[in-house]
Amino acid sequence: MSGLRYEIGNYEFRPEAFFPRALFDRITEIRVTRPEVIEEEAAARRRRERLTTDGRLTILAADHPARMVLGVGDDPAAMGDRWGLLARILRVLTTDEFDGVMATPDIIEELLIVNRLDKELGGPGFLDHKVLLGCMNRGGLAGAVFELDDRMTGYTPERIAALRLDGAKMMFRLDPGDPASLWTIEYCVRAIDECHGRGIPVFLEALYIERADGKPKAAKHADALIRVVSVATGLGASTALTWLKIPYCEHYERVAQATTCPILMLGGEARGDPTGILEEFAAGMKAGASVRGALVGRNVTFPGKDDPRAVALAASAIVHRGFSAPAAAAHLAEVRGREMDRFTRLAAART
Repeated sequence: MSGLRYEIGNYEFRPEAFFPRALFDRITEIRVTRPEVIEEEAAARRRRERLTTDGRLTILAADHPARMVLGVGDDPAAMGDRWGLLARILRVLTTDEFDGVMATPDIIEELLIVNRLDKELGGPGFLDHKVLLGCMNRGGLAGAVFELDDRMTGYTPERIAALRLDGAKMMFRLDPGDPASLWTIEYCVRAIDECHGRGIPVFLEALYIERADGKPKAAKHADALIRVVSVATGLGASTALTWLKIPYCEHYERVAQATTCPILMLGGEARGDPTGILEEFAAGMKAGASVRGALVGRNVTFPGKDDPRAVALAASAIVHRGFSAPAAAAHLAEVRGREMDRFTRLAAART
C-alpha cells in the first residue's frame, strides 16, 4: 500500500446529535398505530430509471445483525444498539452522493418510516432515487453449527417486487468439505431464477471458505476468489442481471479477469480508521473493467470515532470520481461533520 497517513482530527460521531432519541422512539409508535406507512412510502418513492447513473455503485451493507453479526472492534454488541446503528445508516443515506443501502426487511422498513417522519417534520425525505437492495438469506447464523446452511429467511422475490426495491442480495459460502455449501447454492439458484424472472437485479456475495482451528473463514487471496467467482457466474438460468460481491485482495486484477459480470468490492470488518479500505478501493477500481464499485458496511458505519458520512463520501469519490486514496482522505477531512443537525434541527423546529 501507499503508506497513506490518516488524520482523524478532533471529531467523534454522536448519534444523539444527529438523530434524536425522541424521533427514534416514534418508529415504534408508527409500527403500532400506522403500519401502513411502510407500504405508502414504498409506493410513493421515486426510483431511478436505471440502476446506476454512471455504470458504478456505492452501496452500504446493513444486514449484519440478522445473521447474529453484532461486533465492532472490542464491542461484541455494537450493532445490537438499533438507535446507534440506524443513526449511522441515516448519516450515510442522507447525502445525495452515496447510491444506496442493502438491508433486511426490518431496517428497510425503519428507513421507510423515518423517510415519512422526515417529510412530516418539513424535510425533503431522503429515499428518492436511492438504490434499495433487499437481503434474502440470513439463516446461516454466525457461529452456529448450521452456519453454512444459509437459508432464505429474509426478503422473498415477491416482497422485493411489491415494495419496488431495486434489487436482491444473497450470499453463498463455498466450503468443499461441507455439504451445506451445496444446499445454500441451491437456495441461491432458485432465488436468482425467481428474481430474474421478475426483472430484479441480483447482487450475489460469493465467498470461498477455508478452515482455521475448525472455524470457517473467508479466504482473501486471488486463487480462492477466482475459484468462487467461476462458480458464482455459472449459477442460474441467466446472469444478465447478476452483480457479484467479492472481497478485495492482492492481485485483484486476476479476480477481475475471471468474469464479465460487474463486481462490487466488499469492505470487510471495521478496522478503526478508513486508511486501509480507501487504499484497497482505489487499487481495486484500477484492477479491471468488471470492477464497478464497492459495497461497504462496518468500515463506514463504525469508522472508529470518525464521521460515517465523511468516510462514505471518501469511498464514493474513489468509485465515482476516480480519486486516489490520498485525495479521498483529503476529501474526508474536508466534509467531516457537515450537516450534523440534519434531524435534530427539524425535530426542534416542531417542538
